[in-house]
Amino acid sequence: MLRVTTELVSSGERVTAIVNPDSRHYDRIKELGANVMGARVISESLLRRAGVDAADDGAPSTARALVLLDNDDVHNVHTALTARDMDPELRIVVQMVNPRLGKHMNRLLGDCVVINGPSLAAPAFVSDALEDDELTWLDLGGRRLVAGQADLIREPHLTVLADTTSSATPTLLPLSSSDPDGDIVLGTGVRTLWRSRDVRPAGWFMALRDILDSRVRKIAAVMAFLIVAGTGVIHYFGGIEWWRALYLAAGVVTSAGIDDDKFNDAQPWVKVSAVLVQLTGIVLMALLTAVVVDSLIGARLSRLIGGVRGRPRNHVVVCGLGTVGSRVLEILTERGVAVVGVDQDDDAPGIQTAHRLKIPVVVGDSSNEETLRLAGVQRCQSVLAITDGDITNLECAIMARDLNPEAGITMRMFDHDLAQRVERRLGLGNSRSVSMLVAPAVAAAVANRRSQVTVPAGRRVLLLTEVTVEPGSVAVGKRMGQLDEAGGLRVLARQDLGGAWDWSPTSGPEPRPGGRTAASERETRSAGRVPAVERELRAGDRMAVAGTRSGLARLLMATRAQRTSASS
Repeated sequence: MLRVTTELVSSGERVTAIVNPDSRHYDRIKELGANVMGARVISESLLRRAGVDAADDGAPSTARALVLLDNDDVHNVHTALTARDMDPELRIVVQMVNPRLGKHMNRLLGDCVVINGPSLAAPAFVSDALEDDELTWLDLGGRRLVAGQADLIREPHLTVLADTTSSATPTLLPLSSSDPDGDIVLGTGVRTLWRSRDVRPAGWFMALRDILDSRVRKIAAVMAFLIVAGTGVIHYFGGIEWWRALYLAAGVVTSAGIDDDKFNDAQPWVKVSAVLVQLTGIVLMALLTAVVVDSLIGARLSRLIGGVRGRPRNHVVVCGLGTVGSRVLEILTERGVAVVGVDQDDDAPGIQTAHRLKIPVVVGDSSNEETLRLAGVQRCQSVLAITDGDITNLECAIMARDLNPEAGITMRMFDHDLAQRVERRLGLGNSRSVSMLVAPAVAAAVANRRSQVTVPAGRRVLLLTEVTVEPGSVAVGKRMGQLDEAGGLRVLARQDLGGAWDWSPTSGPEPRPGGRTAASERETRSAGRVPAVERELRAGDRMAVAGTRSGLARLLMATRAQRTSASS
């Protein structure tokens, strides 16, 4: 809330902030110039006081937009539904921790903007860990997309953005390309690089070793000694053959009982000794059971099947497996990078993600030297300290620097001032804040500004953004394919007013001019629907486009409402 309020106030917006009075940022938000209302629970009456006060005659609310930033998705959904009932036209921007739930928010609220912090922030941490800027992540047309070299992007590619091999100067938005591996393309994910991993989970063999600790081995040794001694006594003094003697001795020590007539003929002192040994065996079996159960409960299942096997090298250590850490694990795995996770909470969201991706996990305090050694920090490539605590991340970074001065370190720091001072004085590497990465996206959604993403192609650049067709513009009534310009503009997807995004014009293996494909066109026609690229545009429709600056400028002129002069 502090970051978003700062962004909005600096943009000239009038902001009313509903803040918990116990928040340590309460006074800081008030100092920014926002109208602060202290409340622990958001109610309908409180929303009316804040400006969500649409009248029954259709008059809009005083407030232009509602931004919901609670970490509890249930509270955000409840408040959003309440506000939508109060004002059906209110612009709602909501942060959702659960991305799957966020995908269904449009069904509940109609036109709204859903912000997922982990999805926005995770690529930045991955770029720091790998020290590359080859990929550009973006949210466009209701999808999370990535632009980069074709050999890094998972197929099928949505479209070719630039041909970098045809000549010394890249060809932007080519109609066709002879060498797709060298092109810059747009896709939905990165390609998995299949190679032998440097890091392997400990597995069940290591888990069994953890259960059979020194206590179990000592108890088993005493029981084995009693069985061997009892076998000798029964054989020599009882006159019983070796195998039968071994059976009788094992039955006595393990409390399994004795069912043999010959043992009844043994001497009295042998019988008394057997009773004593059996009592000792009962105690030993109870101790053995207690030790094994203690090992199972103490270690926990996640710790038993986690851990690291061998001595990993050149891997990435992710300390903090929350919602951001979970997404970082997924992206690193997609990139084919060896990774080890660290978290002291074995119920963290990233633990299940790590198990699904077969990533080794060390359960322990990431600021502890022994925990970092178990994760192989002394031989790793990079360390990402992205827990929920600034001090924990700082201690982790300092410890990692002591263990491996050559490793790249990135810290997640909530306090921006602290992050700047740490970077300047300690030189521990980069520091990033999820709120600093997310706040501009929230502010842009509130102001309904276009969020442009720049994709470099050699010394040239492409802009990817969304454009709305305004009433009375030149674009109304035109087909989407008519707006395409060879080398200047390509329409990627379309969203009819109030509908879902349609990416069918750009799906498939055989790109056509304008991004259409033969496969998608045949499927669309067979379903009895007119392809999106051929349907006429209406006021309020949105388009996801890629273009040069000049091409995008011409599109904006075509989609902007025509203004008539006073004389006309």
